[in-house]
Amino acid sequence: MIPTVAWKNNHVVILDQRALPGEVRFLDCAMYQEVAEAIRNLSVRGAPAIGVTAALGIALGARQYAETHPEGFPVYMEDVCRTLAATRPTAVNLFWAVERMTRVMAGVSTSSFQSIQEIQKRLQEEALAILEEDLRVNRAIGRFGATIIHDRDQILTHCNAGALATAGYGTALGVVRSAWEQGKQIRVFADETRPVLQGARLTAWELQQDGIPVTLITDNAAGALMRQGRIHCCVVGADRIAANGDVANKIGTYSVAVLAHAHGIPFYVAAPSSTIDMETADGNGIPIEERNSAEVTCLHSGRVIAPQGVEVWNPAFDVTPADLIAGIITERGIIAPHALSEHFSSTSF
Repeated sequence: MIPTVAWKNNHVVILDQRALPGEVRFLDCAMYQEVAEAIRNLSVRGAPAIGVTAALGIALGARQYAETHPEGFPVYMEDVCRTLAATRPTAVNLFWAVERMTRVMAGVSTSSFQSIQEIQKRLQEEALAILEEDLRVNRAIGRFGATIIHDRDQILTHCNAGALATAGYGTALGVVRSAWEQGKQIRVFADETRPVLQGARLTAWELQQDGIPVTLITDNAAGALMRQGRIHCCVVGADRIAANGDVANKIGTYSVAVLAHAHGIPFYVAAPSSTIDMETADGNGIPIEERNSAEVTCLHSGRVIAPQGVEVWNPAFDVTPADLIAGIITERGIIAPHALSEHFSSTSF
């Protein structure tokens, strides 16, 4: 797969997902403010990818510090971290990454290495470590998740939780990729995922790149497929998982989970441990981002499809209750939603 985000020549290079599938183009970010805007405008999206990108953005911001004296550096870096943390509210991986980078910066600044250059170097190393860890974690998720996939299974997924939503390989699509690599003959049914069409534009595209059979469907076709017995399991990603196992994911995920429950189809969530927020008790405490009404009133091409001035409600995410989830697939194994506290005592901050 084409790298979603990379560190090249002391810049952050981001695959601009707004242009896919029609064009493969990259954003060469020389300033942390450009990285923040790329997260905000969905050039890069998906909870793990957002976390990795934010970490790289912090490392980039540290390199931008123009003063020679170290006294102003901590205040400057607070502003860098605050800017990146303010980009999107729901994906907890963002705050996990910012906190991890902040911790590293504090540790270096209190050690014997006091120079700005040493701190810059350490932050770059940590950001790259976060990127590499994400790749390893995704492959582990794929290995555990592949055990739930049988030969000739047909799998429904919603939104994009693939290589494009991570540093590479993917979470929900990591499960699919791992099963495919094991020789299982499978097919993915990808919801288009209105209104930004991550399923149509991104999931279908990256599965085609890998040669994995994929069928694109409209969001409101999922129930009909289930009724016909053509879906064997559902696997989706997550942007935040509360301590009780409630899951926030792309809007429409809850509808898929309800349909799966009604048809006796297992519904799984695949996510790294950095997506699990043990400090949020349940789904009611997860902040849900609301986005611009133009995403609903216009097609991706910009064509207007709704009357001018109509009121729009456009939440980017919804919450699926733990009771509808068969298991949460992590790099530590497949965990029952209500058993998270037995495996994760607190957030991994």
